[in-house]
Amino acid sequence: MSSREKNIGQNTVGKYRRCIVAALTVIGCRARTNKNLANDYKMLHCLLPMAYSLLAIACLFSATSCNSEYTQKPRGYFTINLPVKKYQQFNEPGYPYTFEYPVYGSVVKDSLFFDEKAENPYWINIDYPTFNARMHFSYKDVGQNNFDSLVQDAFTLSYKQHTYKASAIEPEAFTTPNGVDGVYFTLRGNAATTNQFFATDSTKHFLRGALYFNVAPNEDSLAPVNIFFREDLKHLINTLRWK
Repeated sequence: MSSREKNIGQNTVGKYRRCIVAALTVIGCRARTNKNLANDYKMLHCLLPMAYSLLAIACLFSATSCNSEYTQKPRGYFTINLPVKKYQQFNEPGYPYTFEYPVYGSVVKDSLFFDEKAENPYWINIDYPTFNARMHFSYKDVGQNNFDSLVQDAFTLSYKQHTYKASAIEPEAFTTPNGVDGVYFTLRGNAATTNQFFATDSTKHFLRGALYFNVAPNEDSLAPVNIFFREDLKHLINTLRWK
């Protein structure tokens, strides 16, 4: 306990003590002027235990209030109801890939990618309206591009654009049971996207994906949803096949 808290406690007890003493003094004076002194002193004797009990309660209350510590409550967020995981297949004619994606998402053909015209007709989005989220997919033909440049661009998009917000970026190389290779990027901190990946066969196909939420990025409040979608994205990657 600090010296300031001790002084507050002592002052509180002093006030109670002075009130009790004043009351007893009035009773004592009355007893001295009253003809029936014996009865008044009996009353005084009965009041003394009550007075000291009040004094003890005052001391206990003062000590308890001074010793109590303030504990700041952690910031709370709204409860997010997550749906049961169930998947459906994306296997549209003419598309060079197929995969499984959640039933609570809807595939939308992407003619514009961040206000830029899509390079080919195989760019799509998966919208998750319940979560105000969107998964962007951009597809490139390796034969019409330089493979090393595609990989470098994928790393650049994951690192350069989000370094000022992300506190850490964790790349993880993978090879799926279907023979698809790639890298999964997990970004920490208040980044615009915390889940990205690219997948390829290094000769023909190159697919890049990034999950975005249409809200102000907050790592703490979005943590349960990001973990939830991370499982869905890894399921999508493990079911990805080239045509």
